[in-house]
Amino acid sequence: MITPFALAIGTFLITYALILTERINRALLALAGAGILILGDVLSQEEAIHAIDFNTLGLLLGMMVIVTITKETGLFQYLALHAAQKVKGKPMGLMLMMALVTAVCSALLDNVTTVLLVTPVILSLTDKLKVSPWPFLVSTIFASNIGGTATLVGDPPNIMIGSAVGLSFNDFLVHLAPLSVVVMLATFVPMAFIWRKQLVTTDALRASIMKEKPRKSLTNRTLLINCLLTLLVVLIGFLTHGITGLEPASVALAGAVLLLLLETYNHDSEKQHHKVQTAVAEAEWVTLLFFVGLFVLVHGLVKVGAISMMAEYMISLTHGDMKLTATYLLWGSAVFSAIVDNIPYVATMIPLLQEMAPSFGGKEAMMPLWWSLAAGACLGGNGSLIGASANLVVAGLAAKQGVHIKFGKFLLVAFPFMLLSIAITHVYIMVRYF
Repeated sequence: MITPFALAIGTFLITYALILTERINRALLALAGAGILILGDVLSQEEAIHAIDFNTLGLLLGMMVIVTITKETGLFQYLALHAAQKVKGKPMGLMLMMALVTAVCSALLDNVTTVLLVTPVILSLTDKLKVSPWPFLVSTIFASNIGGTATLVGDPPNIMIGSAVGLSFNDFLVHLAPLSVVVMLATFVPMAFIWRKQLVTTDALRASIMKEKPRKSLTNRTLLINCLLTLLVVLIGFLTHGITGLEPASVALAGAVLLLLLETYNHDSEKQHHKVQTAVAEAEWVTLLFFVGLFVLVHGLVKVGAISMMAEYMISLTHGDMKLTATYLLWGSAVFSAIVDNIPYVATMIPLLQEMAPSFGGKEAMMPLWWSLAAGACLGGNGSLIGASANLVVAGLAAKQGVHIKFGKFLLVAFPFMLLSIAITHVYIMVRYF
């Protein structure tokens, strides 16, 4: 007879291992694992439903719908072409400008959606300039994860941590945005030096870029105004959380509904239905279902006491020393997030830190550990091709265009830069919190 403890741990480890192989869809694996815990009586159906963090899911869904509609305006193509012309089509300047655009968009939207929109534009521009897309794609991955570190909505691990701990958009902005700026500079200055000889093109090809008309990319001006207005309202909603008390999920979903109303109100009912259905259908439902299964799997570990055991072991390892725990957590999170996707890693670590909170003096005293987890997981995602969802999205889109990002080649470049970013983060956390 398999005990609930053995079933919960065994199911989690087997699911995790199969997710790493990437042979079976990870949403299916997570949901199957959750189903086994319910059918195996480790969790009741009610417990499984209560385990799901609907604040995380609502925030993701709301932002997905907003971005799905926004991409129809051509805004991202406009920004890319405008950036290219600002640097007069020079490949080095273009790489740095595209990295900046990616980082800013990743912070305000989310990094997965941003790279979905930016990568095809980068491949098109590099093809026109006849330069290797490799430096551009790598810099896009780096910028997406660094920019995503800065805010609550930038990277899924931040969304999960913010929801679990009750952190606002402003909290992330104050504590992690300055770090992101420093890491961005420390990453791209040496990167530009390393790749300077590859980033060369002819004057004729640069002239062809300068002839492009960025404004032609803006296909629907009315929709663009509506999208920008909605994004502004949502951003204000995030920033004023301390005054209004509105959760990020409520703000994002309200923004999605507002934008859908603005886009459909002057159409007949059939057209309205089609537009709403299209916008909602294009949301990343596979990702959302993966989160659902993941929350249930991790709650199974909490229910059988496995998380408590891990928390006690970690406290004994660091002897309850906050500074040492933050160091272990930062570097451990970075390395683990480079080896595996940072989303399931953070899902496991959140209840672990919650279990440790009483030993460190409660929620407020724990804040350096939460910032260590967030920074380590988000920046650690740059360490390998499988470290973050955004990395795999870039690789997949590039492969469709015949540009293959090899795991080993990326690792040789990415891992040292990731270690540099974590070293900077270590200094930042020690100086700021200790």
